[in-house]
Amino acid sequence: MHRVPVAAPPTGRWLAGAALIGGVPAIALLLLILGGELAVLPGLLALASTLVAALTVSRIWLGNLDSLGAALRQAAEGGNGMVPELSGPLLLPSVAEVAETARRVARVLQARTEQISRLRQADEAIIERLPDPLVVLDADAAPLRANAEARSLFGAAPGSGGDLAALLRHPALAEAVAAALAGGAPQTADIALPVPVPRELRVHAVPMDPPLGDGGRLLLLLSDRTRDRAVERMRADFVANASHELRTPLASLIGFIETLRGPAEDDREASARFLGIMAEQADRMRRLIDDLLGLSRIEITEHQPPTGRVDLGALAAAEVEAMGPILAARDAQVAMDVAPGLIASPADAGQLGQVLRNLLENAVRYGREGGTIRLGVARAEDTMPPRWPARPGLVLTVADDGPGIPRQHLPRLTERFYRVDRGRGRNAGGTGLGLAIVKHIVNRHRGQMQIESEEGVGSTFRVWLPAA
Repeated sequence: MHRVPVAAPPTGRWLAGAALIGGVPAIALLLLILGGELAVLPGLLALASTLVAALTVSRIWLGNLDSLGAALRQAAEGGNGMVPELSGPLLLPSVAEVAETARRVARVLQARTEQISRLRQADEAIIERLPDPLVVLDADAAPLRANAEARSLFGAAPGSGGDLAALLRHPALAEAVAAALAGGAPQTADIALPVPVPRELRVHAVPMDPPLGDGGRLLLLLSDRTRDRAVERMRADFVANASHELRTPLASLIGFIETLRGPAEDDREASARFLGIMAEQADRMRRLIDDLLGLSRIEITEHQPPTGRVDLGALAAAEVEAMGPILAARDAQVAMDVAPGLIASPADAGQLGQVLRNLLENAVRYGREGGTIRLGVARAEDTMPPRWPARPGLVLTVADDGPGIPRQHLPRLTERFYRVDRGRGRNAGGTGLGLAIVKHIVNRHRGQMQIESEEGVGSTFRVWLPAA
């Protein structure tokens, strides 16, 4: 119970109240004294008593009313969660009755305020814990809040811009939002966002009437269909790519099998040579299928950024050590320039290991035999040229001293099965998918990749990744 003290009214007010209360009796006494109807001394005493009593009553009465008004205002405004109660003397029974009524009103208001607060908290908790992304808009279609799934999907809270701002600016969504707000009926829109990674969404715009407690007038319920679409494309691409790329090694296997069954059936030397070729073709098919499946898995999750942290220096050292046999086969060496304690975040250690592995394997296969591969990890601000995003980042560099790549081929190097020299690429053991895999992993990490090459000098691959 919160007590509101009886306040003293301003002097002018209680003097006016005293005049109103004791004015008529005082005038009557004064007239009686002047007319000789009342003795002077008793009359003056009665007059003085009347004025003092009027002043006292006026002050207490007006103080009661002022305190009662303050208590009512406090109750109406919600106060501090306590029911107001007047302290001090209450002169008139009517004031006491009004004060008790005020306390009852305050209790009701307090109970309703607490109920509204609980309902609002429950509303926020339900929205926050929904398994689907949800964004709340106000009457002007501005975002008020987004739940955890929406923040995870877009990487931004309402008002901070980012992918959520790009979503709200999409013409199809803007049209659906306007129609939902104007007509009061739910609307649906299918949206494709091309950046930072391709993403396909179905958005349900649901108007709220009456609005939510925080003024929310429209709910955007988002259904991320990127994975479903990626699975559909993966199946189609896998069939197309596998049927195209596996045709040649499969034809070779069939031809050698027919030869071994026929003319070379008893030729042990030819059988040994053909079996070696068949083993190479079968291994090529295995690597091709593995890379196709790996690329498909990466594409399915490309729209979902990773959540871990990776020490790039330690990862680079581990990958170089694991590639020892491949380096030895080409008599190649790796010169490392890796600063310690460089943490990529958010990052997936397995996928970044695959990036390093693919870039190093490319450098070994297409670099000079007996040459040196340069591997570096540094902060973006310490590298040249400075063409990276402004936010903190790390740059992974892999450079070889091979024959280089003609300039016209550079823009297409990350396409599936694109080879500068098809015969050399197959003979080197490549599947034509290594750089495509690197590109999609870098996209998932919201990074960037640059390729530079000079014929006769070598090629340099740089990957920018966000830093902790």
